Amino acid sequence: MSQLTLTDARVLTPDGIREGDVRIADGHVVAVDGVPAVPETDSPVEDAPAEDSISLGGALVVPGYVDLHVHGGGGHDMAGSAESMARAVRFHRGHGTTTTLASLVTAPVDDLVRQLSWAADLADAGEIAGAHLEGPFLSHARCGAQNPDYLLDPDLSAFGRMLDAARGWLRVITIAPELPGALDLVDAAVAAGVVAAVGHTDATYDETAAAYDHGARLATHLFNGMRPIHHREPGPVLASLDARVPCETINDGIHLHPAVLREVLARGSDKLVLITDAIDAAGVGDGVYTLGGQQVWVRDGAARLESGSLAGSSLTMDSAFARAVRDGVPLEAASAAASANPARVLGLDDRGELRPGARADLVVLDDAHDVMRVMRAGQWVTGDNDRHE
Repeated sequence: MSQLTLTDARVLTPDGIREGDVRIADGHVVAVDGVPAVPETDSPVEDAPAEDSISLGGALVVPGYVDLHVHGGGGHDMAGSAESMARAVRFHRGHGTTTTLASLVTAPVDDLVRQLSWAADLADAGEIAGAHLEGPFLSHARCGAQNPDYLLDPDLSAFGRMLDAARGWLRVITIAPELPGALDLVDAAVAAGVVAAVGHTDATYDETAAAYDHGARLATHLFNGMRPIHHREPGPVLASLDARVPCETINDGIHLHPAVLREVLARGSDKLVLITDAIDAAGVGDGVYTLGGQQVWVRDGAARLESGSLAGSSLTMDSAFARAVRDGVPLEAASAAASANPARVLGLDDRGELRPGARADLVVLDDAHDVMRVMRAGQWVTGDNDRHE
């Protein structure tokens, strides 16, 4: 099989930035700056694979982004149809997201079953890493843009139906731990190999801590859709930070102050996770959209319901990463938050870092950290037409 070498690059590796080359073969990184994944063989020269090379002119190469939480993009709603889900994934891929979870908002269980089957088909085809259920087992008090008409108390039978529909590809489920039966649902999710996340919750500190004691291990968009911190009742935010679980953050300049990212980062370099929480408006612009059966108005990039509640974002991961760096998050930490940390949440040890043996998922960035090129599993993602389709 042919090999490709990317030359004259600044490569962000687990050990920091290295100036040199990246060699790729069979969809994987086999060497970074001349360090091979396996010892060189004594094969005759005539048997060696053909090798192409591309000079990157000193551009920065970072690992492909991993988005745990995205509802749409490029005008495509993941809950709209199987084709719309696939098109949203392709849109975000052009912005550097090489691994995607299809996130589904609260809806009737029958609808979620159908949407999970679309996600399972895409995952079987290798297009996505699975699905994230953001509901329906969420708090009415903190539902945000989740449709309150379809919220449910935790129901193991309904969860079983959705789990079956996902055919092994349900990777994350967000649960409000204060609801009756929530801890049983956390137990069931953990037993099924699904990451239980705490979110859209009005839980106390102790109620949240109990969910983490039962095996929950992710906070869904920390601070947003949660009871705020109070000095006598610190609630789910401090419980999540004290549990030292990875914490999703929506870094669009609207959902969070930059100091929040730095505070999460202070709890550990592996705790900060960047997500987009993007809806179909991402890459399209201001206008009127629909999310979970509710109208959403996007103005100046902020997506809100008529009530004023934030309703996802118009963010892409390249923007989230670049903003994090501008706001004072070190480059290495921002990259980990966009790649290695979310990959670790999913147990995907073959991606999230640029090292020999990893899948060749990478993003080539210019000096402003804007995307120049994207590679997924050793194949270039085509250019601007796909990014804005």
